[in-house]
Amino acid sequence: MKIIGALIFIMMTTWIGYDWSLQLQKRTKQLRSLIYSLQLMEAEMGYTYAPLQKVFSSVHEKTTEPVSYFYKYLQQALTESVSDFSEVWEHALEKLLKQSALKQEEAAILSQFGKNLGNHTFLQQEKHIHLTMHHLKEILNNATDEQHKYERMAKSLGVLAGIFIVLLLY
Repeated sequence: MKIIGALIFIMMTTWIGYDWSLQLQKRTKQLRSLIYSLQLMEAEMGYTYAPLQKVFSSVHEKTTEPVSYFYKYLQQALTESVSDFSEVWEHALEKLLKQSALKQEEAAILSQFGKNLGNHTFLQQEKHIHLTMHHLKEILNNATDEQHKYERMAKSLGVLAGIFIVLLLY
């Protein structure tokens, strides 16, 4: 019975290590998706001069989860009468943070971007998009470095911590 309990405990700590590793992978993937979505948004705004609702719809169709859900929510919210777009953006951003592996650092950058979206000329918005992409690329570089540093360690640490605790308890 003790052996079964020990194996279950080791499997649980291993799972925790692999989950930590997976979160590191998800964050870099989602940051890439966010940067790509901003590039799509810039292209849609620059070449089609479409309203934000159509831009969000187009970006939603071309991105992956959970970023696509973020744009889908924005697109759906704009079907109704909106008095303050920044509130809609903040609400969508909160939902994105709950569904994704993104951190507050990215949320602060996206929040600032959302406050400027739709309030300026296209050239000014283009500058804001480029600035936001620049900041997100810096965060992506740091997240990629963090992933390379800690991914294997997280997996190994989960297994070794489980074995260590089981040995301590015996």
